[in-house]
Amino acid sequence: MRKSLLLLATVALAAASFTAQPAAPLSAPADPAPLRPSGSVSASGASNLDDLQVKLAQKAHQQGAIAWRINAAGGTNRLAGTAIIYK
Repeated sequence: MRKSLLLLATVALAAASFTAQPAAPLSAPADPAPLRPSGSVSASGASNLDDLQVKLAQKAHQQGAIAWRINAAGGTNRLAGTAIIYK
């Protein structure tokens, strides 16, 4: 019985190691020249990361950004963050 449990645990760990492979690295856009950093936006008071992302996206859109990238996020009960905007 003990050997069966040991064999089962070994097989389970081996199967888990095969499925846990690192993600493929993201490739950079072919021509990043059109987008240039043009400032940053900040938001605070979000209750979770999704809310923070929405707040930063709204502020970036108000500033006329084509794209934006969150570069900082943190907090304990309420989250705050900043994002670089690109035009």
